[in-house]
Amino acid sequence: MTSVTCADAGFGQTIASRTLAAVVGPTAAGKSDLAVTLAASLSGEVISVDSMQIYRGMDIGTAKLTVPQRAGITHHLLDRLDVTEPATVAEFQTWARDAIDDCLARSVPPVLVGGSALYVRAVLDRFEFPDTDPEVRGRLESELERDGSVALHARLATRDPEAAEVILPTNGRRIVRALEVIELTGGPFTAALPTYEYAYPAVTQVGVDVPRDVLDDRISARVDAMWAAGLVDEVRALERQGLRDGRTANRALGYAQVLQYLAGECTESEARAATIRATRRFARRQDSWFRKDPRIVWLAYDAPDLVERALAAVRSNR
Repeated sequence: MTSVTCADAGFGQTIASRTLAAVVGPTAAGKSDLAVTLAASLSGEVISVDSMQIYRGMDIGTAKLTVPQRAGITHHLLDRLDVTEPATVAEFQTWARDAIDDCLARSVPPVLVGGSALYVRAVLDRFEFPDTDPEVRGRLESELERDGSVALHARLATRDPEAAEVILPTNGRRIVRALEVIELTGGPFTAALPTYEYAYPAVTQVGVDVPRDVLDDRISARVDAMWAAGLVDEVRALERQGLRDGRTANRALGYAQVLQYLAGECTESEARAATIRATRRFARRQDSWFRKDPRIVWLAYDAPDLVERALAAVRSNR
């Protein structure tokens, strides 16, 4: 099947008549459930815009919906890679856009769902990635290996506080990339981000709005539930598959902390508490970045008519 893109259609009748929705917001806000219900109401399919749910076996710690929870709705970009395989935002952009084009070519509304503003914008907006320089990248990766990700994150914070705010201190790969772009362009990494201009017509972003204190409680409950569901055993099994040596997957929240526990660097209770703290910090970063996008329609997480409001927002933008 030949993919149909916005460029191919010239923003013409074929694509412009399609619905493209995205459910965004911080972790533990309830995005996945809303996306499934929205897709069912629109006779659509879900496209996961999650940098860690693409890994096979990373189920509990990423809150990946089980097959029954997907309610028969086709989900794209789950379980695509082994935990030893790295993935870049640029690669993810290609995969997600291919999935979108496939849905649109079949007249199926795609419903994106994700908590990373960078990944969501890379997929939805006009976004071309800055070039890379092997020499600069190699030097920064050597510094990462020698000094550690926290030290490089501190450097990033002085050069581009906004980028440091959204990139986790443990995510060495993304820190290196941000520092590389800064060095090559002479400007902040965030200056390389796209303007608020969609690459597709008729896009609606729905944000799930959860008060901070409520979100903190939900995150704590989610982490406790992950532990009860067997997160430690999941990480132990993935460790045998090479998780510890992977460049990307082993930095995921929960997985990184459990790996520390399995290495004897902390107790299990300390790993769980560290996961809660790190997830809360990450959720604040997520929310802060999404709030900067004026196109997002924010809806209260506990609104009794949440689904109806989300549908109304999408349908009004057709």
